[in-house]
Amino acid sequence: MSLSAIAQELVSLNDIRDAAARLRGMATRTPLLLADEVDRDTRVWLKPEMLQRTGAFKFRGAYTFLSRLSPEARARGVIAPSSGNHAQAVAAAAQLFGVKATVVMPTTVTPAKRAGAERLGATVVLAGTTTKDRMDRAVELVAEKGLTMVPPYDDPVIIAGQGTVGLEITEDLPRVDTVIVPVGGGGLSAGVATAVKLLVPSARVIGVEPAGAPKLTRARAAARPVLLEHSSSLADGLLAVQIGSLNFAHHQAYLDDVVTVADDALVDAMRWLLDRMKIVAEPSGAITFAALQTGAVRATGDTVCVLSGGNIEWTGLRDLLSPR
Repeated sequence: MSLSAIAQELVSLNDIRDAAARLRGMATRTPLLLADEVDRDTRVWLKPEMLQRTGAFKFRGAYTFLSRLSPEARARGVIAPSSGNHAQAVAAAAQLFGVKATVVMPTTVTPAKRAGAERLGATVVLAGTTTKDRMDRAVELVAEKGLTMVPPYDDPVIIAGQGTVGLEITEDLPRVDTVIVPVGGGGLSAGVATAVKLLVPSARVIGVEPAGAPKLTRARAAARPVLLEHSSSLADGLLAVQIGSLNFAHHQAYLDDVVTVADDALVDAMRWLLDRMKIVAEPSGAITFAALQTGAVRATGDTVCVLSGGNIEWTGLRDLLSPR
């Protein structure tokens, strides 16, 4: 399908509001926290999705997706390819619906993310190290067992669910000037940009991705999604090698810019968030604040950093943040 055809299927504000209604009483409405001492001329707010169920924003999309499945589809069980956070979210949503869940995770998955999925009752299958490895194995299991695939990001229902983050930002801060959001496969960034731009057209929405995984940067330069030969970063939740096609159409319509951040800056941001705000952020979750600290993004007016998650085990946190 061409990008122009995909653009006609963009998620609407009504889709995001429907997702919010489905999530009411199930997802946590995360607060906006004022971060002092960041910029004298602006107010910087943090949207801490590590306080969300399963420790990341992914629960929003996963629960919304399962809520719209037919009873027959749920009865067959669901499967999700994931580096970690989507897997835990699908496992939690499946548990709430009484559904069996299988998750396909990389062989390099962090102990915290694997343990989280298993604790929530999911069957864990390990497959390779790339997004493609996980997706290929998930597709095989769909064919073998008749499971229902829960896409990680390239799906309108997933985008609408993640877009509730942006909806909450505009409700809590109607005059928001800038929203900074992480970019992995593109579900969160597409949904947040859509909600924010449709409700506050004057606001800037900036995406941030790791320097070692610039899939959206490359896509915007080429005016189409492109496949990276490889990706590498501490931000394991943002290592997709290609932006989703539907996600990219939303980015082209609503995202003002995308910037990249190096790994060293992620560690500095994690340390600041822990020391000053008492927030535990995984590298992927800290990337938006890192963009502010490095000057990759300049705060203007009321600026919101979406902190996408905090799923990192104690040993990993200690090893990253200990003085060198």
